[in-house]
Order: sequence, then C-alpha cells, then structure tokens
Amino acid sequence: MKILVTGVAGQLGHDVMNELEKRNIQGIGTDLAPSYSGIMDGSAVTKMPYYGLDITDESAVLSLINEIKPDAVIHCAAWTAVDLAEDEDKKEKVHAINGLGSKYIAKACKAVDAKMLYISTDYVFDGQGEKPWEPDCKDYKPLNVYGESKLEGEQAVSQTLEKFFIVRIAWVFGLNGKNFVKTMLNVGKSHDEVRVVCDQVGTPTYTLDLARLLADMIVSDKYGYYHATNEGGYISWYDFTCEIYKIAGLKTKVTPVTTAEYGLSKAARPYNSRLDKSKLKENGFEPLPTWQDALKRYIPLISEQ
Repeated sequence: MKILVTGVAGQLGHDVMNELEKRNIQGIGTDLAPSYSGIMDGSAVTKMPYYGLDITDESAVLSLINEIKPDAVIHCAAWTAVDLAEDEDKKEKVHAINGLGSKYIAKACKAVDAKMLYISTDYVFDGQGEKPWEPDCKDYKPLNVYGESKLEGEQAVSQTLEKFFIVRIAWVFGLNGKNFVKTMLNVGKSHDEVRVVCDQVGTPTYTLDLARLLADMIVSDKYGYYHATNEGGYISWYDFTCEIYKIAGLKTKVTPVTTAEYGLSKAARPYNSRLDKSKLKENGFEPLPTWQDALKRYIPLISEQ
C-alpha cells in the first residue's frame, strides 16, 4: 500500500510517517518547504520520499497525486494558528489552505480512486453546553475563522468523495512543533505562578497515539466521521496544566481563572470541546490510551530535545 501524507513537518504528519514505517507501509511525505524542515531525529520522514507541495496550487496537487497514484492520502496539513487566523490580512490564506487546499486534494483523490483521511477539529461546532459532540452531528456553528475554514474542508471532502474518513481531534500535542504542553513547561520553569483557564473543557490528543489509530483506519473501509482524542475523562486546561507540572516535578502554582478573567483572545474559543468517541469502538478501532498515560510518556521525550 502507498500512502501520501501531507503536513509531515507538523506534529501529526511526522508521527504518521513513523507509524507507517513501523508497519512496512510505503509513506510519501509532503509539506510546503522544498525539503523537509521538521525535527531531524532519524525518523521515517527523513528516510521516505518527500515532495515540496503548496496545497493551494490546484494544478500542483493534481499533478503530484496523479504522478504518485497513492492508494490513500492522510491529510494532516492545515493552518492551525487560531488567533492569527482572525487577522484581516490572513483570512483569505486560512480559507485557501484549510478549505480550497482540502478540496483540491479530494478532487485529486477522486481522479486516482484513492481513499482520503481528513483531520478536522471540534471547532466546527459552537462549543456550547456540556453534552459531548457526536461524530455524525451536523449542527455546525463555528465560532471563528479557523473553525469555518476547517468546516469548509470537511464539506469539500464529504461532497467530493465516497471513500473518506473525517477525524476530529482536539488539544493536540506531539514532538514536532509547538503545543500547550511545551508552552506550559517553559512558563512553569520561569514563573512562580501561572493563570490557566478552567471553564473550557475537553480532552487532549497525543499525536503518537493518534497516528496508530489513523494507520488502523486508513487500511480499513469503515468510512465516515469519527472523533479521536485520548481517553482518561474530560478536563479543563487548568486540570491539564496541574497534571503536566505534577509529572514534570514543577512546583509552579497554578491558579484557575475563567475565560473572561483571563482576557479575550482574538478568536472565540469553545467552552465545550467534549467529543464522543464511542463510534471508534463500535467500528472495531482501539481507543487511544488515557491522556495521563500519554503525558507520562511524552514529557520525558521533550525534556531530551
């Protein structure tokens, strides 16, 4: 099997390529840079074929996928800077990457009869209430530009293809790139106290664990919408930070504050990022380990970087 992976210089794409190599599956990586620009850790990304690709260039996307003729595409590339996406001079680019880029990849997949797995987000919903969002829920009300653009990508994929997976994730952390865990560790080492939001609730997603699930999924024909985060229960960012510091052995005081007390960010954030993941088990996929277990495995790795 031959699988094209977009966004391999990011957290998830990097781990997906490593997972494919473990399974002796041919992975082909793409990202915007002409040559791979992620962490050089001897991973599969540095060993497998790599192509520089601007996914907003429709002819380039069609040409590359027609040349490679993959059996499947795992589409990890995305604009993920949520606050920056609100800037007037960035909005068009965000929609071009997350919306149009995904549409071009879907069209190219259809042309070569390839499966497509699209990574999405809980931000396609309005983040209100306390009930976990179900994967097949169509009550879309994104709160910000990022959410709108990811919903555009979802719709482009579902309207273009029959053989597709749409996997929504949340609160992502991995080795290759910036994330909340790395930020909190850096802040905790330089401050005696941190203020962290306590009224936004969800579950973290460790890209190493998610990559295993995506590899299981892409070789199947159990198409449709899924939610995938680590197990371990729903928590706030405050709860998450407390556990990060506990595992890292930091004594930094963590003070809970509401979103309003913390101050407004450019982009509105969802209060309810709870995702219902029961469909995974129903379709024979193994759920991810707990987020607590993931943190215990992850923090020693980044302390070595």
